Amino acid sequence: MRILVTGGAGFIGSALIRHLIGTTEHEILNLDKLTYAGTLTALGDASASERYRFLKADICDAEEVRAALGEFRPDVITHLAAESHVDRSIDGPGAFIQTNVVGTYVMLAEARSYWLTLEDEARQSFRFHHISTDEVFGSLGEDGLFTEQTPYDPRSPYSASKAGSDHLVSAWGHTYGLPILITNCSNNYGPYQFPEKMVPLMIVKALAGENLPVYGKGDQIRDWLFVDDHVRALQTVFERGEVGRTYNVGGNNEKQNIDVVNTICGILDELTPRPDGKPYRDQITFVADRPGHDKRYAIDASRIEGELGWTPEESFESGIRKTVEWYLANEGWWRPIVAERQADRRRGLAA
Repeated sequence: MRILVTGGAGFIGSALIRHLIGTTEHEILNLDKLTYAGTLTALGDASASERYRFLKADICDAEEVRAALGEFRPDVITHLAAESHVDRSIDGPGAFIQTNVVGTYVMLAEARSYWLTLEDEARQSFRFHHISTDEVFGSLGEDGLFTEQTPYDPRSPYSASKAGSDHLVSAWGHTYGLPILITNCSNNYGPYQFPEKMVPLMIVKALAGENLPVYGKGDQIRDWLFVDDHVRALQTVFERGEVGRTYNVGGNNEKQNIDVVNTICGILDELTPRPDGKPYRDQITFVADRPGHDKRYAIDASRIEGELGWTPEESFESGIRKTVEWYLANEGWWRPIVAERQADRRRGLAA
């Protein structure tokens, strides 16, 4: 198949492209604006494949999107391009509305126009796959899981913008018959993640001998999903998912943030001890919490498991170890990003 990946220079998009180039015969067009978090180096060896192409373009530019669709003629659009950092959405929500809501509208409008030009068989097999987040569901109490029927209750500008884009995609399916798919995933982690996110940020700051900033008491709970497991789920959904269906994707790994940080510190103690012999956890510092910080997310992924046979392969323990080992072995990738893009600076205090 020919697959257009929006946001393919981002964390999840690049992982998806590496996976598809490495394990399938699909042809890939990576459409990415290359904002601050986009790094083409995250494509690795996949960028050298004859089945891979890159187009620098903005999903909000209808002409650019239209031209890309007309030239590449995709069978599938996997729509990953988005502003994704909650802290940045607190400081500057406008960019999130523009990219996540307006950009998704442009993608849908142009995808529908393109889809209507297809012959019968191609039209039947076409898919528009929108990738979203569990944050659209809001915050859970001590019990329960997010299911595909959980009412939306977004609490941050980021999650509100993603909720809006989800609703647009669903509406284009219901109103216009566009063959859509939606997936909502839990917290991703793994190689090539931009180091403003918690897992790589803690690794980077620990190695620099800096304080490890844990928000509030660190008792917020997230379900952690290794990115390679996530992209396998994405492939499963756009190849075999039922049109109009939503699938939750989770790792079955609920952890408090403080426990995640302590686990990272323990692995670093083992693999690259501090020169003074003290544990890395001594660098943990509790800081002012994020405004409106959701307490708990947890995914019920039984639908994708029962209907499509997908399950995560990595436990949190195996995935986080692979992640720490990768960052230790690839300082040449992340050090320039931290230095040039201020990826490790605190944001989102809504001062």
